[in-house]
Amino acid sequence: MAKLTLRAESSYLFSHTTSTSHSQPSSFTSAPKRRRLLSFPSKDSLKFRVFCSIKEKESVKRVNGLPAGDKVHRVGSGSDSEGESGLESGSGAVGFDLDWPPWKNIPQRYKLIGTTSLAFVICNMDKVNLSIAIIPMSHQFGWSSSVAGLVQSSFFWGYALSQLPGGWLAKIFGGRKVLEIGVLTWSLATALVPFVAGFTPGLVVSRILVGIGEGVSPSAATDLIARTIPLEERSRAVAVVFGGLSVGSVAGFLLAPPLIQNLGWESVFYIFSLLGIGWYVGFQFLEGQASWVGSRSDMKTAQQTSPKELGDSLKDVPWKAFFQSEAVWAMIYAHFCGSWGHYTCLAWLPTYFSEELNLNLTEAAWVSILPPLASIFVTSVASQIADNLISSGVQTTTVRKMCQTIAFLSPAACMTLSSLDLGLPHWEVVGILTGGLALSSFAISGLYCTHQDISPEYASILLGITNTVGALPGIVGVALTGYLLDSTHSWSMSLFIPSIFFYLTGTIVWLVFASSKPQTFTKRD
Repeated sequence: MAKLTLRAESSYLFSHTTSTSHSQPSSFTSAPKRRRLLSFPSKDSLKFRVFCSIKEKESVKRVNGLPAGDKVHRVGSGSDSEGESGLESGSGAVGFDLDWPPWKNIPQRYKLIGTTSLAFVICNMDKVNLSIAIIPMSHQFGWSSSVAGLVQSSFFWGYALSQLPGGWLAKIFGGRKVLEIGVLTWSLATALVPFVAGFTPGLVVSRILVGIGEGVSPSAATDLIARTIPLEERSRAVAVVFGGLSVGSVAGFLLAPPLIQNLGWESVFYIFSLLGIGWYVGFQFLEGQASWVGSRSDMKTAQQTSPKELGDSLKDVPWKAFFQSEAVWAMIYAHFCGSWGHYTCLAWLPTYFSEELNLNLTEAAWVSILPPLASIFVTSVASQIADNLISSGVQTTTVRKMCQTIAFLSPAACMTLSSLDLGLPHWEVVGILTGGLALSSFAISGLYCTHQDISPEYASILLGITNTVGALPGIVGVALTGYLLDSTHSWSMSLFIPSIFFYLTGTIVWLVFASSKPQTFTKRD
């Protein structure tokens, strides 16, 4: 079979070879030859290198008006003897060398950011699926509210425990490798839920594994961004990646109810886990296409590192220097404050909408989608503003403080309005809360960029530290809100006032102590 290859080039040299004796059969070896050379530019600046080789018999049809026997060579691509040698070797199939797939020429860092964002979409889909499936599961297995709460909170146990190990592993092996293992871990653990749902300890363990897999992902993504994205693009990169969480929440809330109604609650875990496994397989393919600066060397080094050396690398982390930095403590407290408002609202707002605003379950479910849906828009706007300010010469610290202040004061103001008895219509209260929680997404261009700003080398570990503390409200805050609600029967006292307190104090600490100035952490005895 002949091999026909078309390739876009810049300039070409055409050679035409004919036999001096027409009585002899056409052959590439038996007859003297004469050459005619012709060089010209293409009309449309798209030129092709075309060759067809069959050892026994010349069989080239006309291509763009060239007669049979013409060979088209790129100038400087090699001698004619090389071309003839290639013709005589004759093998292969007819094909076209085109730019496919269409994203082939996209810069590698953009591919990595896009696929990481998709991982975060799946991440939150697997986080919210249980909050919806818990209702039919509780009915089927006869769970009390305490058991249901235990099952849901078990996710945060694994999530909190995996933050620091995830940051350390990302620094040693590279965020890319840790991310793909995390996605595979939480996807397989999600698929286990229907099998162990009837055995509560097994179900708790499976959700802890989901939390561990998802817990290493923020640090892995932070490491990836710190290594691959320049400062002037960092806010947008963080927005795209962590904005996937909001998209995942919306997708989970939209897809889970119809899946449960039509295919049963088990289908949510099976289908969502397949999405994660599919992502893992596709990510391997992306990894094979191009290398990533830093990741490859990290993985190669890690593969050649003994367990003892890995332990020594953990000792080499300047832990003491971290906790002697005011900027690090500002990030820790800000992360805790932001997570308190986020996790308590994520857990209790649907109940608030249903009980306090007298919305039915369908309306409450749809209303619960509004904050993450609005966050998608706010995140994109905030990141663009932040990067433009930095590019125009505004100090990075100033930009980060501004964004985080908006992220704290906006929900605090909206919760204050919602907690006061102003006689507002229910849908206005919904709109106020939605707007406030959406504006809290400015934190993506504030707190969540600061780890990379102050230390790209230790960004993953720093996020592991702050995210460990930030996971505590998921364990303590959600339970405390329920306890206060039973004790006071007041949504203002149980849900809004604690969140407002942390938002305001977090703002003060952030404005006074936060900094994005690069710091060189050195180990101190």
